[in-house]
Amino acid sequence: MKRLLSLTLAAALLAALTLPAAAAEESQDVRLAKVTALVKEALALDTEAYETFRGSLSEELAPVWDLSWEGERRSLSVSALEDGTVVSLSRWESRASAPASNEGGFPSFPENGGAEDRAAAEAFLARVLRTGEAAELSGPEGASSLGGSGSAWSGTLVLNGLPSPLHYSIRVEDGLVEHFSRDVPETAAIGGVPGPEAAASAGEAEEALAGTLKLRLEYVRDPGSAKAVLRYVPEAGAHAFLADAKTGELMDLTELEEQLRLGYRSAAGGANAAPSAKAADTAAEEAGLTKAEQEGIEQMEGVLPKEELDKALRAEGAYGLRGYALTGSSYGVEPGKEGAAGRVLCTLRYARTDGGERLTRNITVDAKTGAVDSVWSSAPYGRAEKVTEEEALKQAEAFLKTRFPDRSLVLYQMDLEIMPWRTETQPYWHFTFAQAVNGLPFRGNAVHVGIDNADGSVYSLSSSWDGGVAFDDANGMVSMETALSAWAGTYEAVLAYRNVPQKLSKADPAQAKLLEQGTEYGYALRLAYGLERAENYAGVDAKTGAPVREERDGARQPLSYDDLTGSSARADAEKLARYGAGYAGGKFRPAKNVTQWDLVALVHSLQGAALEPEAVEKDERESAYYTAYRLGLLRPAERNDNAVLSRADVVRMLLDAAGYGPAARLGGIYTCAYSDKGSIPAEGLGYAALAQALGLASGTYAGSRTATRGEAASMLCRVLERAA
Repeated sequence: MKRLLSLTLAAALLAALTLPAAAAEESQDVRLAKVTALVKEALALDTEAYETFRGSLSEELAPVWDLSWEGERRSLSVSALEDGTVVSLSRWESRASAPASNEGGFPSFPENGGAEDRAAAEAFLARVLRTGEAAELSGPEGASSLGGSGSAWSGTLVLNGLPSPLHYSIRVEDGLVEHFSRDVPETAAIGGVPGPEAAASAGEAEEALAGTLKLRLEYVRDPGSAKAVLRYVPEAGAHAFLADAKTGELMDLTELEEQLRLGYRSAAGGANAAPSAKAADTAAEEAGLTKAEQEGIEQMEGVLPKEELDKALRAEGAYGLRGYALTGSSYGVEPGKEGAAGRVLCTLRYARTDGGERLTRNITVDAKTGAVDSVWSSAPYGRAEKVTEEEALKQAEAFLKTRFPDRSLVLYQMDLEIMPWRTETQPYWHFTFAQAVNGLPFRGNAVHVGIDNADGSVYSLSSSWDGGVAFDDANGMVSMETALSAWAGTYEAVLAYRNVPQKLSKADPAQAKLLEQGTEYGYALRLAYGLERAENYAGVDAKTGAPVREERDGARQPLSYDDLTGSSARADAEKLARYGAGYAGGKFRPAKNVTQWDLVALVHSLQGAALEPEAVEKDERESAYYTAYRLGLLRPAERNDNAVLSRADVVRMLLDAAGYGPAARLGGIYTCAYSDKGSIPAEGLGYAALAQALGLASGTYAGSRTATRGEAASMLCRVLERAA
């Protein structure tokens, strides 16, 4: 079979070289033979071990060949352009699994630390990338994972020395590329790649782009406090712009994206689905109730029946319930603050049929007062619009004056929440009203209201409000001009290839095909300047005029320490840090006596969640101890957070967690070569011997001596370095 396959490909390739050009272009087998030969040459493939081969072709913006080889316990798939440019690769080979050295829950360091994988990835990219293309393997995503068996990278390609929006990803396993994919201009954009020469200067572009920036002055919540401060923030809904590098012309990217969206002629169906509500009707027997159960039942005292609540809602015309039938109701208690009982809420569900379409409206009210808490509805898209946006705004303002007479509200945003794939008219107009303080909005306290565009009734309603916020005074603020200047100063104009929507042309055959499919716009690569910055900013402080750096919660930062100089544990602590294991906060304190909590936090970091032992929340500490119990580092009965550990304690706990405990506890079979072996108690001899074999200790065991954090880190490193 393999011999026949080789002869077939060779014959087809020979035909491609001898037939006239027109005939070769018309022959699919000839085209397949040519692209197969080009791919094999580009990847230096030896395909003798494969038994079958198939090729298929798809032609949209550009021809793409899918080549597939199959063999016993292996397969290989490659997608490529007609000229042999590799677009993707997927390789699978069956491998015998190496037996684990123990059955513990600890991961291990990758055997080659990613060096072999990186070299293989770089060599592969050098083969498949074309002239003018480059990819930088920065920040490997897989090599720094404990227990990982491969390395992965992803990022954007560099074209002609400039950044581009084209992505790539590559994964390597034991020096062999198992996955690769990339964007190519031929299929990702229309019109090819423009030259890298810019006629407009970065300075000119930066000045022009800075003029498009818009800010608004408002109150924002000061993180971690109950105070709201004044800040200039980016205008909601402001358009994004680029500057064409060839002409200097400003391009309204937001407007072009909207044209692209409207250019799609396909429309998805569906309705604005309402969240489901669970029935809350329960009954309890009086006999045998606990105090907690009795207190829970008491919360339901005084609630109004659904009939009375329904009557009150129908009496209020704003909710538009004429023609709707009450289809169900449910009562429930919302969570209270700091353990206190919350309100009892009742959700009433309504429905009606209009022109064969089902419409629903769900209204949640305070079950004891009848005050409306929230509204959500569903109705078909594309209905005839009978209420204009201006009329809907007046309806919303009038409703809120009645519903929230004690709140000072100002219109914050008129947002139609258009979904990119929808082109039909939505069944409602949506408005956000914010609390007004000193004539300025505070978005932290806001009411969201939707108005049905068929009859002007309340389609949706929700509110978030905290009455305990203190507001800064509105004196001594910098001007908008000063704020805009400071805001613009956080950016720089960066030259790059960028995806920009462009109207399709019938003159281009590939674009003509897209036009036939109902698409009027497509993405094209444009050489353009855009405003970019290395750090994130939330706005400009209205009192100082200084940009306010935005802190991103939950972003994992690489571990690093500034107190390891001169420590014998430095190499081990830094090795752990490369894999996200260690202590957060920038301090390792290698000479500090290690406590039980210190060791628990260190072991917990192997799960990818490093902690700062001296500054953790209660739930973080409990989570770390749960990890320790699960791994077998200690039992719940042995918990003593502040207990100072000896070297023998650390050895025992780490070996237990790594799965060596049962072997270490076997009596009478171990010996060791420590200079102080005579002082090792019989019950600890097995642990000491295994510690010597694994490199956790050598020379002198010193089991009774207090261990340090640095020694614990070194011992942990030796455990993780065990053979896989």
